[in-house]
Amino acid sequence: MDKETMQRYETWKNDPYFDEDTRRELMAIEGNEKEIEDRFFQELAFGTGGLRGVLGAGTNRMNVYMVRKATQGLADYINSHGSEAAARGVVIAHDCRHFSREFTLEAASVLAGNGIKAYIFEDLRPTPQLSFALREKQAIAGIVVTASHNPPEYNGFKVYWEDGAQVATETAEAIMEAIGKVEDLSSINQLPQEKAAEKNLLEILGKAMDDAYVDAVLKQSLRQDAIQRMADSFKVVYTPLHGTGTYLVPEVLRRAGFKKVIPEPEQSRPDPEFSTVKSPNPEEKEAFELAMELAEKEKADLIIGTDPDGDRVGAVVKNSEGNYQVLTGNQTGALMVEYLIRSRKELETLPDNGLIVKTIVTSEMGAKIAESYGVAVENTLTGFKYIGDRIKHYEETGEKEFIMGYEESYGYLAGTHARDKDAVVASLLIAEMAAVYALEGMNLYDALLRLYEKYGTYRETLKSITLKGKEGMEKISHIMNYFRNQAPKQLGEDRIIKIEDYQKMPGFPASNVIKLIISTDDWVCLRPSGTEPKLKIYAAAKGNGVQDTDQRLQRWVGQVEKIIANI
Repeated sequence: MDKETMQRYETWKNDPYFDEDTRRELMAIEGNEKEIEDRFFQELAFGTGGLRGVLGAGTNRMNVYMVRKATQGLADYINSHGSEAAARGVVIAHDCRHFSREFTLEAASVLAGNGIKAYIFEDLRPTPQLSFALREKQAIAGIVVTASHNPPEYNGFKVYWEDGAQVATETAEAIMEAIGKVEDLSSINQLPQEKAAEKNLLEILGKAMDDAYVDAVLKQSLRQDAIQRMADSFKVVYTPLHGTGTYLVPEVLRRAGFKKVIPEPEQSRPDPEFSTVKSPNPEEKEAFELAMELAEKEKADLIIGTDPDGDRVGAVVKNSEGNYQVLTGNQTGALMVEYLIRSRKELETLPDNGLIVKTIVTSEMGAKIAESYGVAVENTLTGFKYIGDRIKHYEETGEKEFIMGYEESYGYLAGTHARDKDAVVASLLIAEMAAVYALEGMNLYDALLRLYEKYGTYRETLKSITLKGKEGMEKISHIMNYFRNQAPKQLGEDRIIKIEDYQKMPGFPASNVIKLIISTDDWVCLRPSGTEPKLKIYAAAKGNGVQDTDQRLQRWVGQVEKIIANI
């Protein structure tokens, strides 16, 4: 362990600026070099989702001190843009995680201490509502205190800019530079909550902002006629997985006309421990166990689940064997692309210059569907901020009209009321889409099979390798460099025809991503997670049947894992 790491540890342990609980926690690990190194070898850095880390004492942990430092850096960056930028203020939202409200109030007090007004919600609210409120208030920036679907020991700090999207790479780097200049934590400017309110530097956002957001979401509904026809019989079980969706998703569905919305009672209570699930992740079937029991009892047509901060959503329906199946993010995305474009074409509201935006690790199925309707498709890097950037670009140029953006990790946005993935609007459209298909005697799984028949069987898989701490970071870097410089010529019997290195791909910001192209629709992609200590291996293929296509995917991922094991 280097001297600087130990010096940071000693400072935090002994300096009376740090509270007694923090210093006691650090005294308890005295002599444990591995733990000390993990907590202090670096400061939390911006990834695709801003700051995110395990709660605890240390520079590589989420705590009030790192929140203060990050907010001071953001405040310095805002003030560097002049008094007009500062006067616009910053909107802050948070989820139900441990210390989320405390971190929100800490951030607000630092902003106020720097003469910047903070708008905070009266309680937890979904991340997309932050994006909406930021634009509604014409604020200069936004903050969401959340760690999305991470385990309970995590929390995070995401920063948004004036367009309502997460900060783009250049802005994130400038904010990080400003944060890096904050060396003396005790010099950070803060103003207590009461004094901030007295000086009009703190405002609570209440029901009016909720109503405005719900109204904006409801405007995305396309088939009120179908909802009305199915309202008395169509049943939706909804679970917020203990998170923020509990406040708005049921209300939106009911206001849209769904009369039989059944919240899962145990998971409708916000809970920072997410005590009824192993992981509060709508990608995983286990997260839906209670909802599936309720759906079976109620004979529900659809299950919808949103993650803790309300920006990602999963849909569950019965498959051909009568078993519940969680649709993948790619499958739901393709279904939504088909539904939105087809409906808008039938309603004669489909623009001639319509646009679908997806990420480079998202299946090509949605793209093929869009293109069959003559709708353009663009790819972005992983991270919804890049999709938000395309919305902003085309609003300014008028060249194309945004219809929908999505990514394989269960994030969708229809409309431009927000600039981040929005599980509230996606929940509405998934339920509406399912009601439309129900009128045809089908569920969403049947509709997916129909798409397979028309476009081919598109299948995808994702394997995550967890590599924690400093050693894990170094291992991930070594693996990426290996594939960058010594990529295999084949994966099993399949030849790699092209390698895309996104550190130097024209038209994309530099990013540590390697994509091995086997054919137009077949590829394997390696990418370090921006929010967790993981290396992600994505694979996608198009085939003539599920079994054969899945076998190809498993073969490719197995080959990559074998290479990694020998590096």
